Amino acid sequence: MSGTGGGYEGDVAAGTAWAALAQAADAALIDVRTRAEWTYVGMPELGSIGKQLVLVEWDEFPSGEVIPDFAGRLKAELDARGISRQAPLYFICRSGARSRRAAIAATAAGYQACFNVEHGFEGRLGPDRHRATAGSWKAEGLPWVQS
Repeated sequence: MSGTGGGYEGDVAAGTAWAALAQAADAALIDVRTRAEWTYVGMPELGSIGKQLVLVEWDEFPSGEVIPDFAGRLKAELDARGISRQAPLYFICRSGARSRRAAIAATAAGYQACFNVEHGFEGRLGPDRHRATAGSWKAEGLPWVQS
């Protein structure tokens, strides 16, 4: 875990997020990618640790425009699950960029323990222009499903 001074608790490795989700009863993983990514690329699978993935899009597909009421949508999803503003929240996207912005926005909206999964679900582009790079959820062998 690394402190950031950037408006959220910091970046964590995918394995660290997985362990924290398994240990903390109130922790949640929030996937902020688009519906297209959830459908075609896959999603983290949390059933083995008794958790349900929270899906809240950060941006629109295909425009990439940030959803203006992200904080409101996040609040509605967390409230529906009884997740408090003090619960540890782990945000994940494809590479860690959108989820970092989402963690900052959630912190600004009053959530107190927002973390970014540093390399995201797939990771950054490697030299071969492929994803699933080291440190990502998929590359670390953490549970995931694809439709």
